[in-house]
Amino acid sequence: MKSKVYFSEIITPEKILDMYRLPGIELKGNIAVKLHSGEMGNQNFLRPEFFRPVIQAVNGTVVECNTAYEGERDTTKKHLKTIEAHGWSRYFKVDLLDAEGPDLVLPIPNGKRIRKNYVGKNLARYDSLLVLSHFKGHPMGGFGGTLKQLSIGIASSAGKAYIHGAGDPSQIWSADHDSFLESMADAASSIVDRFQGQAVYVNVMKNMSVDCDCCAVAEDPCMRDIGILASADPVAIDQACLDLVYAATDDPGRDHLLERIESRNGVHTVEAAAALGIGSREYELIRV
Repeated sequence: MKSKVYFSEIITPEKILDMYRLPGIELKGNIAVKLHSGEMGNQNFLRPEFFRPVIQAVNGTVVECNTAYEGERDTTKKHLKTIEAHGWSRYFKVDLLDAEGPDLVLPIPNGKRIRKNYVGKNLARYDSLLVLSHFKGHPMGGFGGTLKQLSIGIASSAGKAYIHGAGDPSQIWSADHDSFLESMADAASSIVDRFQGQAVYVNVMKNMSVDCDCCAVAEDPCMRDIGILASADPVAIDQACLDLVYAATDDPGRDHLLERIESRNGVHTVEAAAALGIGSREYELIRV
């Protein structure tokens, strides 16, 4: 059976809440809401007000982890200051998962490149996961969506280096590129396994730059906004977003974004995740 991916061209805070409900999974217990809080200086990240209805409806806690690169989010002190400056703590409970060590180590018994994933230890507090992803380009991964949030996004600072280096943190920026992409898929699989179906994924195709929200200096969006997608399948939702970009043949900025995605072999993360069995690239797009 094909995975279901729900799609709406309406992009509003209220529609985010509607879309979250469509996969039909009632998230229970203590709910972690993973999103990108935005690097200081970035103009494209989606603001707290945009996600406010859905986060408040589920009574979730916004969770983040420190970065592995220099910036305003690479230490707990600086990251909390950035989170406050961007308004997240004004509206929501916020938990910096790796604010203090030691990391929580999740096994990846079937990983192709890595067999363990280092995540912020506070992840153990949560029973369910809501991933609110801003779909856009990325300097290394080609694109950022659900799978990137599940992997790099939830990994601790040290865990991010471990994934980037395909198991060797000393190779953080120089590891074989496809091995890095496969390591992201491996790491994502450990989070899917951790939550055992108690997870919902929402991708927002808005403010789509070739650059990630992790870039302090980022290009302005190059494509027009496309819509919101929701699914219980992390592979299908990212594949659907890629397909929607390819289908936007009348958008003059499409080829610029595709160059970023294709030059980094971005689809390989989706291929690797599907090979691990955490989702399917075959899906039914249900327009709502």
